Amino acid sequence: MGCFATGVTIITLDLEGEVQGMTANAFASVSLDPLLLLVCVDHSAQTHAHLHAKKRFGINILAEHQRVISEYYARLVHSPERAEEESGARFDRTVHGTPILHGALAYLECRLQSAQAAGDHTIFIAEVEDVVVRQGDPLLFFRGKYRRMGQEVAG
Repeated sequence: MGCFATGVTIITLDLEGEVQGMTANAFASVSLDPLLLLVCVDHSAQTHAHLHAKKRFGINILAEHQRVISEYYARLVHSPERAEEESGARFDRTVHGTPILHGALAYLECRLQSAQAAGDHTIFIAEVEDVVVRQGDPLLFFRGKYRRMGQEVAG
């Protein structure tokens, strides 16, 4: 699966006033009408249980300069109160209280529709309720390494 280049996202949710989050690259569009997406989360991830409980979360698509934030949220153990100090991650909140990462290339606010166990992960399917898109290039992941966009392929 490492041969498939992906973007990098941070899943965020509010848990009693604290930002909980995790890095995820198993993320895809499911439907345009209604606008649905999926994200796959390991059963052992702290965020897994919170997604079931909260039913509302954000997907922050990382910009190329946000590698340190991705690495921070990819750790098995990380502290919400140390996120800004250790990675530079700062957040705003939506009207629903969902955390939005400053500087992300895009943000999608999601409401959980269904969850399906699939091996050691759960596939969470959510309806997108709001989208914010900004200018810039994405952070990419390919063959176990972070990458940047390269040259366009001639058509």
